[in-house]
Amino acid sequence: MKNLFEHTSSPWIRYSSYEYRTAEDGTLYIVVSADAKPEMYNPMKDAESLVLDAVNIGLQVMHKAPEDELKSMVLRFINSYGFLGFMTALPTTAEFITYESVYLPKNHFIKEESLSTESYLDYFYPFDKMDFHKKGVESSWSVSDKDGIAIALATGKNPQAVTMSFQKEYAERYDWLVKEFSDWAFTFTTSFLYYMDYDSLDEQTKKLYRQGMSAFGGISPTYHISLAENAPVIVWNFHSLLVMIQMCFSFMLTDSDCDMKLCKHCGRAFIASRKGNEFCSPKCKNQYNVYKTRAKKNKTDE
Repeated sequence: MKNLFEHTSSPWIRYSSYEYRTAEDGTLYIVVSADAKPEMYNPMKDAESLVLDAVNIGLQVMHKAPEDELKSMVLRFINSYGFLGFMTALPTTAEFITYESVYLPKNHFIKEESLSTESYLDYFYPFDKMDFHKKGVESSWSVSDKDGIAIALATGKNPQAVTMSFQKEYAERYDWLVKEFSDWAFTFTTSFLYYMDYDSLDEQTKKLYRQGMSAFGGISPTYHISLAENAPVIVWNFHSLLVMIQMCFSFMLTDSDCDMKLCKHCGRAFIASRKGNEFCSPKCKNQYNVYKTRAKKNKTDE
C-alpha cells in the first residue's frame, strides 16, 4: 500500500488546537481554536495509524462508549490529523465552486441532490462566514488573516474549495464525524467476522454480510501521471482526508500482507505483526489469559 500511494499531490493542513462549539440551533461542531496555528504535514506517512485511529473510534461508537469519552476521542483525532474535509469529499467533484450548483451523490449527511453553492457552504461555516461571492459560475473570495494568506499561497494548486476548507472559519459537525467513524468500523467488523466465522455461517447470513459490505464505497480520488526522474508515476489527488482514509482503509482490508484484526481482549483494531496474532499487545494477551484462568477456576470451585 505504501508503494501504491507513494506519490500524492499535496499535504494536508492541521491546526495546533481545536475545540467544541455549539451553534444557535443546538448542533455541535468542532472548530479551530482562536489562537491556533496551522501546520502542513503528509498524512500518508502515518496512513496505517490514521486508519486504525479512525476505525477504533468507530468501534467505541458501536460499543456504546460514554458520550464524554467519544467527544474526547473525536477531538483528539482532529487535533492529531485535522478535519476530515467533508466539504470537498461529499460533492461529485472537489471543483464544485466552478459549477453553478453543488451536486451531491447519495450520502448520509445531506438529502438534497443539488444545492446552491452558498447554501452548501453554510454547512461548513456556521459561525464566521467566508468573504465569498458567486454569480453563475464566476466566484471570488478573499482572506485577510496572515495564516490564511499563507495557507492560500501554499495550497494554491488545489481546487479552491480545498484551500477554503483549510481556513480558520471552517467547521465540521460532531455527529457527522461520529457517523463516518462508525461506518468505517462497521465495514471492518463485517469483514473480520465474515472470515472468522465463515465455516459456521449459513448461506443466508453470508449473504447479509456480503450485502453489508457492498454498501461500502465512496468517491474515489483523482490522479494524474507525472514524469518522474526514472519513470512515469501515478500522483494521487486526495482533496479530503476522508477520501484518503477510505482509500487506504480499502487497500488495507484487501492487502494480503496487511493483517488487520480485532484484539481478542480489548476489541481494538490493530495490524498483526505475524499470522495468528490475536492480541494488539503483550499486555492484552496476559490479561486475557489471567481472566481466562480465573474463569476456569471459578467454574471448578462451583
